[in-house]
Amino acid sequence: MMDRKFLLHPLTVRYSVFMLGLAVMGFGIATMIEANVGVAPWDTLHIGLQKTFGLTIGMWSQIMGLSIIIASYVIGRIKPTVGMFLNMIFFGLFIDLFMWLKWVPTGNTMMERVVLFAAGLIIYTFGTGMYISPRLGAGPRDSFMLALHERMGWGIGKVRVGIECTVTLMGFLLGGPVSLGTLVTAWRLDR
Repeated sequence: MMDRKFLLHPLTVRYSVFMLGLAVMGFGIATMIEANVGVAPWDTLHIGLQKTFGLTIGMWSQIMGLSIIIASYVIGRIKPTVGMFLNMIFFGLFIDLFMWLKWVPTGNTMMERVVLFAAGLIIYTFGTGMYISPRLGAGPRDSFMLALHERMGWGIGKVRVGIECTVTLMGFLLGGPVSLGTLVTAWRLDR
């Protein structure tokens, strides 16, 4: 009886949906990476760092996540939350897990790769909805955006575009992929 009560407790359900959302997002990102037609701006940076310095894409996601949590606190006094740390740790872990498991088929033709990319974007978007719905706090990158917004006084849209252009350029200079998929995700994920 006690186990059932714990499993159905609202907080347990919220954290379960949150974690499942992170896993679905990680699978979506792994799918977009495997499609090889461009990735989201932050993933361009993570892949560039991986190509230049080693480690895995997920580890770079975690390292950048921690750096951003610290920067958000320094710039905007945004205090880290449990959800923020869970995002930082598990999102990168899930990306690496799905890349390692090789569950994602690789497309041979450009049409197959575009379909694979679109499927990855839809999966990622669905996972994002799951991750946000329990309202356990913003992730590291969103917190950083809010910190810069508060510090600079610029609109959220301008701050996000500025951040994403910067990380895309940095990733590109480090050898990360920039292609049509990068533009599609930057446009789609900013809506």
